[in-house]
Amino acid sequence: MKDGNCDFSPMKQMLKEDIRQVIAALEVNLEAMGNENDCLLGNFEKIKEKFASIDMKAATFYLNCYLSPFTDKYPQISICVQNLSNRRHGGLIVIERQDSLETLIQPGISIGAELTHSLLESIFFPGNPLHDGAVLVSHNHIASAANVLPLSARTTGGKKLGTRHRAALGLTERSDALVLVVSEETGRVSFALNGNLYPITNQGVH
Repeated sequence: MKDGNCDFSPMKQMLKEDIRQVIAALEVNLEAMGNENDCLLGNFEKIKEKFASIDMKAATFYLNCYLSPFTDKYPQISICVQNLSNRRHGGLIVIERQDSLETLIQPGISIGAELTHSLLESIFFPGNPLHDGAVLVSHNHIASAANVLPLSARTTGGKKLGTRHRAALGLTERSDALVLVVSEETGRVSFALNGNLYPITNQGVH
């Protein structure tokens, strides 16, 4: 397994450049505020969109960092979540890190196979008996499928979360596991860590 040094240089450079662009845009708007004839609302909207883009790219960058020390197969996981997202197939993937998850997960069906994106995708194919539960990834292997996770009681922004998202939060509130979620309604990809949910770009991890 690689050391988690977070050295994904191209993505880091992209993030730095995006942040510089936002700082430059803010400085331009700060100067423009001296002119009473300028309406800056449209500019602020663009900056807000840029911030949201940076937030998602940063989450993707840190996802690489969190995954790489615990599985060499994170590029395969990336391809899987990208394909699930494009097809709007729901998915719930648990990456075991240092904490044992034995007492937190209701075990499903043992798999014990080397992790590949095609095997992961087939598990989450609609109609597959295993597709509703969570897949447990341990190191470079799919340990089991159709696992049941503890559910969080939390809501976000006054909205009830779907079962997969509540399960992802529920497990990460009780352990250091990282859980990837693909929404079948929207195709959006998020990951949960330490009881928080982070949206990531459609390109997943690289």
